[in-house]
Amino acid sequence: MADTRRHRPTTVTITGAGGQIGYALMFRIASGGMLGPDRPVRLRLLEIPQGVAGAEGAALELQDCAFPLLTGVDVSTDPAEGFDGCNIALLVGARPRGPGMERADLLAANAGIFGPQGAAINAAAADDVRVVVVGNPANTNALITAASAPDVPADRFTALTRLDHNRALGQLSAALDTPVGEIRDVTIWGNHSASQFPDVTHATVAGRPVHEALAERLGGEAAATAWLDETFIPRVAKRGAEIIQVRGSSSVASAANAAIEHMHDWVLGTADGWTSAAVVSRGEYGVPEGLVSSFPVTAQDGAYRIVEGLSLDPRARARLDASVAELDEERAAVRALGLL
Repeated sequence: MADTRRHRPTTVTITGAGGQIGYALMFRIASGGMLGPDRPVRLRLLEIPQGVAGAEGAALELQDCAFPLLTGVDVSTDPAEGFDGCNIALLVGARPRGPGMERADLLAANAGIFGPQGAAINAAAADDVRVVVVGNPANTNALITAASAPDVPADRFTALTRLDHNRALGQLSAALDTPVGEIRDVTIWGNHSASQFPDVTHATVAGRPVHEALAERLGGEAAATAWLDETFIPRVAKRGAEIIQVRGSSSVASAANAAIEHMHDWVLGTADGWTSAAVVSRGEYGVPEGLVSSFPVTAQDGAYRIVEGLSLDPRARARLDASVAELDEERAAVRALGLL
């Protein structure tokens, strides 16, 4: 049995904890699925008043599970309490886009959530805090959160595109009839939205270029390119909408799984190859500095690092630029509202 006494408990804060994604997250975190079998955790479940009952019920279930790694559970509606001593923050709760709501309205509504949360993280979180924003529009919500926490290094704020990355792996696995574990170095570029660019330019399957394997399976280079442009890219980008249409509600388990994998790799490191995460740009690949954009990343020593030096052909460049333009527009809209 792992010796958990070597580690102090890691405080993990989940916002929107009374919701479905929060519910899917907390049991896996408490059982060691995010940080490993030797790291005890303390959960802080942060909710709005209307969601407290759900979070409190989940806390009772966590107690009934008797997880050896779980040292305590706190439920709160106060961000100052919820982020006190927080080492890891999973920002799940967000305002969804309602009927007739313009983009500016959506951004303003979410700024009212993520701005105060960023301020609370700035004031109360631990020095090593790491934040991943799951609630949409995730990239710009992460930007707002970081802007509200000026004393926390910008590279501690990320947004979740691991779900898109995993969706891309799943689609390729099905198309190539090969296990997901054989596929490496897929990249999600840009925004977590329909404009994102799932890129297989540098991806391999069992050591072979993915495009080559697709061409062999689909009947030539032209057929492979057509499948990527007409089927693969739009299906990955719009997979969330597809799930809503089929399931009747949005992605839950897959989103929670992606958030756990995102944080697991950030803390414990990536293995061979890279993954995708939305991190603060310092100008890499021409993405304007300060935008929270998805890139190919590796993780080592508790930090995500952008994989640099990859070639982008004109087709890829155009798709990345279109997604980055959307991010820039969102930042401009937030600035116009006086929120940055």
